[in-house]
Amino acid sequence: MAERIAKFMARSGVCSRRDAEELIRQKRVTVNGEIVETPAFNVEGTEKILLDGEKLPQMDDTRLWLYYKPVGLLTTHKDTQDRQTVFANLPAGMPRVISVGRLDLNSEGLLLLTNNGELSRKLELPENGWSRRYKVKVHGFLDKKKLAALSQGTTVDGINYGPVKVEIETEKGTNAWLIVTLNEGKNREIRKLMKSVGLDVARLIRLSYGPFQLGSLKKGEVREVHQKVLREQLGSKFKL
Repeated sequence: MAERIAKFMARSGVCSRRDAEELIRQKRVTVNGEIVETPAFNVEGTEKILLDGEKLPQMDDTRLWLYYKPVGLLTTHKDTQDRQTVFANLPAGMPRVISVGRLDLNSEGLLLLTNNGELSRKLELPENGWSRRYKVKVHGFLDKKKLAALSQGTTVDGINYGPVKVEIETEKGTNAWLIVTLNEGKNREIRKLMKSVGLDVARLIRLSYGPFQLGSLKKGEVREVHQKVLREQLGSKFKL
């Protein structure tokens, strides 16, 4: 069955679908010796498809890992400033993987990794209805009315944010731990929302992403999701 070449490349695990589209625009992809001019090009999978003159990786079964990202690592494969990245610090023996979304440099906690770029793209979509839960340490005086109002959605600096649920876990003076739950992941969303209600984020830990939990993972540790669990959690929404 024919499919868009960018989708095919993503499923091979070589890159995300978005990155594949950019590689095609840069004329770095050929099919049967001809440069592909558009990401809308369809392939069957039997063609000779090359990226920078090299064959794409052989498609493996879709796999998913849970990773405790420490503070201080960028969620990128390569940084122009030579800073430390998630992918350069994964345990030995890991195949090439792509992250599901990102955690910024100063955030930590659960990051999903997969060898299937198309799955990565699908898991990031807000319409999946998957919530992302964070434990957040903040400094400042809590205004409970303002925090409660975030559940209706808000606009900060011209950017619209969807509903965010905030629960106060502990509070002592001007220090507090909050549990923050949201269904989308815009850039530095929690930090910006907290700033809008007078709070500074001192620590941010992602506890869960959809049905997948950080649990007992230690910083820098990776744990693969068993295929049975993967099928149970994703089978109804995604073809594996």
